[in-house]
Amino acid sequence: MAQAADKQYSLARITAFAGLPASSLNRIEQHCSWRRYQPEELIVSYLDPSDDVFFITLGEVRVTIYSSVGKAVSFREMGAGEIFGEFPAIDGGPRSASVEARTNCVIASMTGATFRDLLRSEQGLAFALLPRLVRMIRTLTTRVYEFSTLAVNNRIHAELLRLASLGGKDGKISRIVPTPTHAEIAGRVSTHREAVTRELSRLTKEGVIEKRGGTLIVRDIDRLSEMVHNATGE
Repeated sequence: MAQAADKQYSLARITAFAGLPASSLNRIEQHCSWRRYQPEELIVSYLDPSDDVFFITLGEVRVTIYSSVGKAVSFREMGAGEIFGEFPAIDGGPRSASVEARTNCVIASMTGATFRDLLRSEQGLAFALLPRLVRMIRTLTTRVYEFSTLAVNNRIHAELLRLASLGGKDGKISRIVPTPTHAEIAGRVSTHREAVTRELSRLTKEGVIEKRGGTLIVRDIDRLSEMVHNATGE
């Protein structure tokens, strides 16, 4: 138990720090504050002027913007090993989204000034962050395209395919764990929960997906991929 607890309060599993020597990692940890968050607890708010950078060592968070009428637009979920909050530390602007705990979390944070000093002193960290930022831009570009050109059911298919690609594939089968709620999927594809419920029911009847406990099983990922291809032409 003590060893497991130590991992929760260590940056060793943060992907961007993978190439750093233990001595550098220990030095960085000394500049961090650590905090536990409960599910649904707000970590940072949209347009907040703070510039702290956060490192997830345990659990998952959700990146979201809420409209003035309370509609959630979800961008992504992030898990242990990932970083968020670096944009304000880099450009001095406000938060681009809210981040809340999706599960019980342990999160380390450091000031924006410390993070900027770290980028200057640890060249490997800067090079590790560049591909990540490019991937985020590519992902957001794809989502803007999907929102602009695809019908709701096709956006749902594309999101399921994206989630399935993150899980292990066994032949034509892939598993999405944990199963996202219908509201979470709706927030990601800019629709309402009822539309997601209808489409998932249809896909279940056609044998494309199956709900089993806390797992959403994509039973025919090739067929799902073909459905997305037919809608996007890609």
